[in-house]
Amino acid sequence: MIAKSTIVGDAARGIEHPIERISRDSVPSDTVSLARFLLGKVLVREFPRGVAAGRIVETEAYLQHDPACHGFRGVTPRNRSLFLECGHAYVYLCYGTSYMLNVSSEAAGIGAGVLLRALEPLYGTEHMRIKTRPIKSIDLTRGPGRLTAALRVDLRHDGLKLFAAEQLWIGSDNQDIGSVGQSARIGISKAAAERLRFFVAGNRYVSGPRKFNR
Repeated sequence: MIAKSTIVGDAARGIEHPIERISRDSVPSDTVSLARFLLGKVLVREFPRGVAAGRIVETEAYLQHDPACHGFRGVTPRNRSLFLECGHAYVYLCYGTSYMLNVSSEAAGIGAGVLLRALEPLYGTEHMRIKTRPIKSIDLTRGPGRLTAALRVDLRHDGLKLFAAEQLWIGSDNQDIGSVGQSARIGISKAAAERLRFFVAGNRYVSGPRKFNR
């Protein structure tokens, strides 16, 4: 079930395919299934002066028993949002430089999530521009740190219900994405060989080395 879109009025002008909210009840509460489900969905960021959105084209799954998952050793003040029921934002600062946006993916009490690694910008790129750090358009939301920087996602968004919040939410424009690729995860040392990275095959906004995107 897809709920009525909240993008209306001036914000909806120029949008070829309306973005509709997704009912939380229709979202799979399984980490790998959610990582696949999120591909092709649209991440919407509502700013005071406009709206920006991008299609999710790359995700990574992190299971609770996975040593690379932040929930592996249990709940901490930093990772508590990862243990919320499926659909909450888990945002953390990586190496003191970049924020990472994850979606909690299991029942409450199970620390697992899906990392959003890349978006294909759909509209509102004028709101995504990072004035202090010039960047090519194709790289604007290509990679998890760039994604959050462009949409100005930070710890203020940790714990948000991503299928219900107003300022940051995930919806659908019902567009077919074609084939889904799968590979080992990128940029980690623990359990790096696990094939838990998923991406829209052939999409030029997918991040990572070419050998991972075949």
